Amino acid sequence: MATDAIVSIPVTVLFSMLADRVAWGALAIAATLGAMVFFSAFITPLVFIRLNPQIAARFIRALFPWYYAFGVIGSGSAALLCAAHAPIASALTFVVCLAFIVARQALLPAINAARDAAMSDSTIARRFERLHRASVALNVLQMLLLALAFAFAFHRA
Repeated sequence: MATDAIVSIPVTVLFSMLADRVAWGALAIAATLGAMVFFSAFITPLVFIRLNPQIAARFIRALFPWYYAFGVIGSGSAALLCAAHAPIASALTFVVCLAFIVARQALLPAINAARDAAMSDSTIARRFERLHRASVALNVLQMLLLALAFAFAFHRA
């Protein structure tokens, strides 16, 4: 009998977590932020260190649409899961989701076009550098918003 009580406590905690959409929202926020940090701090530098520049650029170009799709799914899920009980976290993750969509649909094609054209024109190379810096700044802003959203996920309305 005593063993049943010991086993049932973790199961009860597990089921209460499963029922808590905000906990799942916080998990979605953490997964999205973790993936962003891992991609930015480890994958991208490693690719450019280990591969020749042309192959690295093609690899990263192929990877970015998936990166943005994961970001939309993760932050969009978090926004929906946190909406009822953590509206500030929901709003912040919604903004992050919109930023992923804008980056994927507008910024990424502009960066790719500038990169392609930069091979022959130094003025366009500067445009690529500006767009790339804007992309990095947006990415850092999204990470900060996700960290803030994670904190607000546990601040119930």
